[in-house]
This record gives sequence, C-alpha cells and structure tokens, in this order.
Amino acid sequence: MATLELTEQTFADTVGEGGIVLIDFWASWCGPCRTFAPVYETVSQDNPDITFAKVDTEAEQGLAGYFQISSIPTLMAIRDGVVLYSQAGALPQPALENLVQAVRDVDMDDVRAKIAEEQAAGESGTDD
Repeated sequence: MATLELTEQTFADTVGEGGIVLIDFWASWCGPCRTFAPVYETVSQDNPDITFAKVDTEAEQGLAGYFQISSIPTLMAIRDGVVLYSQAGALPQPALENLVQAVRDVDMDDVRAKIAEEQAAGESGTDD
C-alpha cells in the first residue's frame, strides 16, 4: 500500500477508522526526511493492513502545531485512536519494523483501562 498524504481535512477520518496508523511528519527541505522516505515506503508495502500516512509540515502547519512537532522527521503511531508512540528522528528499517511489531503487540484493552483510570483520578481531583 502506498503512503497516504494527510491533511487537516482527512486526518480525523483516517485516524478514526481504527486500526494502526503510522504518521511521518516531514518536509521537502529536510535531508533526514528524504533519507527516511524510502524506508517508510518499503515497510508500508510489507504491512498492507496498516495505514502509513505522511503529513507535510510546511503545507499542514495546523496539524504540526496541534501535535507540537518541533523536529522532523517525527514518527507517530496511533492505534484505535490512541497515540502509542511519538518521537523525532529517522529510524533505520529494522527499528521501524520492530516498532510496527511492538504497536501490533500492544494490549489495547489494558491501554484503555489505564486511560480510564487516569481520567477518573483526574476528575476526582486526587492528584497528589
């Protein structure tokens, strides 16, 4: 599957579909971004069940600002609408493949339970 260009108009629908979405925040002037692009494309072709998307931070400054992207490339992994990973820096192919597997292996029931606990603690005002 080819990578998908995300915009402010398509972001919510793409991420809201569920499943795993990897997002590469990049810019055309960024050397490391250009180096990472073929690695990202190769791994996307090896994982057709995952949505591999790209956000051009120059064209989509609103999205870059919303996610506080201050360094590119930044890779973000979202599963079932929950951000599981967000880190700047180009990854070599084996590290990207390991990240994909780690995101696949996450127990989302456990993640949702922890989020619910944190929200409940925040609402009850028990922050010590």
